[in-house]
Amino acid sequence: MSDVLVVEEVSPAVVREAQDLIDAAARTDGQAAVSEQGRLQLRGGAREGVRHLLLRHDGELVGYAQLEDTDPVEAPAAELVVHPGHRGRGYGRRLGEALLSLSGKRLRVWAHGGHPGARHLAQLLGLTLFRELRQMRRPLADLDLPEPVLPAGVTVRTFVPGGDDAAWLALNSAAFAHHPEQGGLGQRDLDDRKGQPWFDPGGFFLAERGGRLVGFHWTKVHSAEQLGEVYVLGVAPGEQGGGLGRALTALGLRHLALDRGLPTAMLYVDADNVPAVTVYERLGFRTHETDLMYRTES
Repeated sequence: MSDVLVVEEVSPAVVREAQDLIDAAARTDGQAAVSEQGRLQLRGGAREGVRHLLLRHDGELVGYAQLEDTDPVEAPAAELVVHPGHRGRGYGRRLGEALLSLSGKRLRVWAHGGHPGARHLAQLLGLTLFRELRQMRRPLADLDLPEPVLPAGVTVRTFVPGGDDAAWLALNSAAFAHHPEQGGLGQRDLDDRKGQPWFDPGGFFLAERGGRLVGFHWTKVHSAEQLGEVYVLGVAPGEQGGGLGRALTALGLRHLALDRGLPTAMLYVDADNVPAVTVYERLGFRTHETDLMYRTES
């Protein structure tokens, strides 16, 4: 017997089950099927607009999905994963159909890594390709970036937890007003990230002009993979086009290479953001893998 249970909050025991399932799938697929934000929401308690779908067979958790309906404009977004030992039995389709029902058949679904099985499931569910998110990488061993030159009147310092939270959230919202997933981050989301083992304010750079935040480059270190990430890079709308973004990019990459001694850097960028892709390619980044988002036609 296979049952899909929908809950708004997951117990600690089930969090461990779901995390084990996600980890097992990642070992098989080479990439986690549930994003960092999804994993934080899995173990972070009840959140408005977030629901968890648990698929069991004879009591064993064989599938997990998460539906987030917090965007006032876009359709609800989902991620799902089936344990690699239980694939090929229709569990992915069961979860997908449950997501479609919950969302009123207005749905966006991520397929991290764009695996053939995910593409096949999207076709079965009647979803069409909507968005392509590229992970780009470049080696840092041969990094040859000069000392960054900041625009006149701009200085850079590192993030002060607590003291800079509100100002950074306001800047992030303005810089990513066109990008609801990033621009919609709130204090709880920031606190979640500050509570992670990887968080390092020394790698979180803030650019100021006259005491006002005008840009930032938040780097992240994936210690197990020895990867440095351009985690989030943002520039205030009034400061764009003046070279601040390029200077902050170079500053963060130099930090990852010289201060942290990491061999490789990575970042995520939308494939249709041609100006950004072009900038990163000029900095030596190349596409490593691709995440795909599918959606219903309506």
